[in-house]
Amino acid sequence: MTQTAPRPTSAPGATGGVAARLAEAVRPFIGGDLPVRLEAWDGSVAGPADGPLVVLRSPDALRRLLWHPGELGAAQAYVTGELDVPEQDGWDLGSALTHAFAVGAERGLSGVRLSPRALVDAVRTISGLGALGRPPAAPASQARIKGRLHSLARDRSSISHHYDLSNEFYSLILEPQMAYSCGYHATPETSLEDAQRAKLDLVCTKLGLQPGMKMLDVGCGWGSLSLHAAEHFGAQVTGVTIAAEQKKFIDARIAERGLQDRVEIRLQDYREVPERDHFDAVGSLEMGEHVGALNYPTYVEVLRRAVRPGGRVLIQQMSRQGAGGGKHPGGGPFIESFIAPDMTMRPVGETVDLIETGGLEVRDVHAMREHYVLTVHGWLERFEANIEAIRALVGEEVVRVWRLYLVGGALAFRDGRMGVDQILSVRPGADHTLEPIRSW
Repeated sequence: MTQTAPRPTSAPGATGGVAARLAEAVRPFIGGDLPVRLEAWDGSVAGPADGPLVVLRSPDALRRLLWHPGELGAAQAYVTGELDVPEQDGWDLGSALTHAFAVGAERGLSGVRLSPRALVDAVRTISGLGALGRPPAAPASQARIKGRLHSLARDRSSISHHYDLSNEFYSLILEPQMAYSCGYHATPETSLEDAQRAKLDLVCTKLGLQPGMKMLDVGCGWGSLSLHAAEHFGAQVTGVTIAAEQKKFIDARIAERGLQDRVEIRLQDYREVPERDHFDAVGSLEMGEHVGALNYPTYVEVLRRAVRPGGRVLIQQMSRQGAGGGKHPGGGPFIESFIAPDMTMRPVGETVDLIETGGLEVRDVHAMREHYVLTVHGWLERFEANIEAIRALVGEEVVRVWRLYLVGGALAFRDGRMGVDQILSVRPGADHTLEPIRSW
């Protein structure tokens, strides 16, 4: 999967050297022997011959890990190519990460306490390898977001970092509907396009859409839900996004399909939606993660007041076990630094509580975690199939960012570290039309 640069040839296949010194230095940190086959920049190797191969191409990889221990330093080294995990002998990035997670759990590394002697020895070894010094510059692909947390300007900057790479870039990863959220897979063999169409049908059905009904799509992305609701359910749709590239894309599709009288897309922050008691239904697919913990009550209030009493609100949102109030509520240092700055996830029960506290009555919670594994695999397949075109668009560093993002995301959903749920609510104050026995 990864593009492998030429390796040093000064000591091909050599043991000892840098690799052996590193293997000994990290023993206290990893609770024993290396679980991977390590190849260092001098050509030396250490570790089990049948393990996944990890290549350190530069002392800068160690320098990053010294300044940013753990996930962030490793991710920085990987995206810059200073650290690589080449595909070979049945191992690839996904299986190598799975192996590393399993070893960490088996050895209980989260509870390891290091002695002062171990730290001194490690620093001495790294100094001898020329890896001490100022930290290398942050990768160009790492987010540089400034301003007050979740201010209008900062939120636009955060969204732009991720979504404004280019519409062409996303078209090479997503299916033709450009749905960038979890699909609904009838079977593991369901195609990505069919799974996304089924998800859009499911959302519109849960919202009870009928011809002529008014729907608000909050965080409308590239318009998959807005266009589907108008074309296939006859709804009058208003969509809002703060990503300029997305609005440009949707407006072109609206014109192509002759939907100007049924779909309006606004370049507008959710907090600026003025309507009250206006819409028959409100949908928001995987946008609530981006509003932040402090603003989530505001987000719920915007959805509640926009819909008429008795109307339905559907939120599809990712969750993360144990994330509420934690150090990395956005999913970890890599995601927060390279993919989605300022994102907040929490256990689904906490989100349900916030929705109910905000004045909506929760009627259904539909867990879809396993579906996301299949969706991300579909994106990863398209990513690898179109890799040369993607590389030409965004360069090798962003290719490596996205490979790590997609592979790691699939593992997080597979292993239950993350989930995704559709939460269907109604606004009290009038009779609703939800059937006692659901038809979906």
